[in-house]
Amino acid sequence: MNIFSWLNDQLLKMEWLWNLVRIFIEKVFGLSIENRVGGSIHFFIYDTIKIFILLSVLIFIISYIQSYFPPERTKKILGRFKGIKGNIFGALLGTVTPFCSCSSIPIFIGFISAGLPLGVTFSFLISSPLVDLASFLLLASFFGAKIAIAYVVVGLILAVIGGTIIDKLGMEEYVEDYVWGIQNVDIEAGEMTKQERISFAKEQVKDIVKRVWIYILIGVGIGAAIHNWIPQPVIEKIIGQDNPFAVLIATIVGIPIYADIFGTIPIAEALIKKGVGLGTVLSFMMGVTTLSLPSIIMLSQVVKQKLLALFIFIVTVGIIIIGYAFNIFSYIFV
Repeated sequence: MNIFSWLNDQLLKMEWLWNLVRIFIEKVFGLSIENRVGGSIHFFIYDTIKIFILLSVLIFIISYIQSYFPPERTKKILGRFKGIKGNIFGALLGTVTPFCSCSSIPIFIGFISAGLPLGVTFSFLISSPLVDLASFLLLASFFGAKIAIAYVVVGLILAVIGGTIIDKLGMEEYVEDYVWGIQNVDIEAGEMTKQERISFAKEQVKDIVKRVWIYILIGVGIGAAIHNWIPQPVIEKIIGQDNPFAVLIATIVGIPIYADIFGTIPIAEALIKKGVGLGTVLSFMMGVTTLSLPSIIMLSQVVKQKLLALFIFIVTVGIIIIGYAFNIFSYIFV
């Protein structure tokens, strides 16, 4: 256990980096991290470097594994499963695809045009931006394994339940007609060499970092401001444990924001340090990653209003229930 704890502290939490940045700020800026300015600079530099290191390494590993499962092979695998099994596999597939909510939609369209059940595709659409292996390890590095596991489990449950409800209601008629008419050419990808897989993984790292870097910087900046500049009583009054509407407020505030989980983690870290309930913080993260306004606009071009409204309703209610449940049982994760 001591070895595991040491590896967790040094590899995931990067305590060595925390200390290195502290020394840098004290020597170069002559500031203590105990005051607001020094603390803000430390928070920003440490979290930014930490997230980019972890993100690059994790995306490379995950993409290398993902190279064994091209879209054509994935469609064939998912096509074998019907009903709840299909929803479970669709949700699990989302965990190995490191996409934001917007970039998940083209794959969602491809699955529909390939004839996969609508419920399965929605389970994928919910889980893909919400939970993946990289976000799990990042969450573990910031909040510990218990919270990371719980987040992934409830995310998968929400994806499975959401897809199952849509499947049972038979909403196929509310998919735009042109989506069904998209020609789907099912060509099995050739076997890649080891070098090709490495090149593929490198390109994925470049592509994802290029897409998310600005959101990470914004998220870290907001996190630094919350952690060092916004008084704790103000945060507690708005979304603190004593406010019964805290989860609802956090979910509604999170929905219009466009970011992925990597950009929301530093904000979540700062909120938890300010005493905000775990469920409230997770609701905010889920709202941002799953129901961002740009992704809803894109999805509105693929499905009709009734199905879009049902999707938003199911996910929003699910996030709120999860948030309140986590707040009630948060003692488990302490």
